[in-house]
Amino acid sequence: LLSRILTLFLGHRPKPHDLLTGNLALVHILMLLTMLFLSPGLFESLDFENDVKCKAWFFLSRVMRGLSICTTCLLSMLQAVTISPSSSWLGWFKQKSRSYVIHSLLFLWILNLSFSSNLFLFTVAASNVTQTQVLSFGKYCSLSSARYLRWSLFFMLIQLRDFSLVGGMLLSSVYMVTLLFRHQRRSQHLHNMSLSPSISPEKRATQIILLLVSFFVVMYWVDLIISFCTMMLLAYGPVILGVQRLVVNA
Repeated sequence: LLSRILTLFLGHRPKPHDLLTGNLALVHILMLLTMLFLSPGLFESLDFENDVKCKAWFFLSRVMRGLSICTTCLLSMLQAVTISPSSSWLGWFKQKSRSYVIHSLLFLWILNLSFSSNLFLFTVAASNVTQTQVLSFGKYCSLSSARYLRWSLFFMLIQLRDFSLVGGMLLSSVYMVTLLFRHQRRSQHLHNMSLSPSISPEKRATQIILLLVSFFVVMYWVDLIISFCTMMLLAYGPVILGVQRLVVNA
């Protein structure tokens, strides 16, 4: 993040990739700070009502999670546009990619902030309701089961959004792998691959793309399974919450 900020202060024109990685770094710093927010010492030291603190924590954590997956999907699409041939239909976006990225980031921030504002209606302090009425998130914050149906519908909308973003990420990755495979086949006649023991740059790039995307998808599905099970069982223990925090940040 400091690297991207220095680029701006030194007067250099930031590239679209710099804007996205800087935004992603900022989002994940805020995600880590929201993790610390629920620690007993920090939570109790803040001079606000518990209800206000819980709403702020839950709102920020969901907004940052949404921005993380949105920005990662957008970054994957930008990489696909960057390596696409100029003659392809994606090549048209290369010249205007910077303005598109800026507008897309503004749209994603507004969308996630407005979309997650519904969480103010669902989140309450654990001390404000009985244990049988809540889905507890840690020691202090809870989700009122009086609004369980509305929360379930909201949860399904979130998953629909995430499915679309992960799908876009997978399509971008498949497109990049296909381009790299075609490029490798066309360049084989220029150098004898059988005489070179090293892995070709195309294969190395393909392996990295598949590794990163597979890791992201696995972490996403683990997060989805944990969220779905806790929603169905109304059980969110501190161990499960800790595991999900780790998975989301991973």
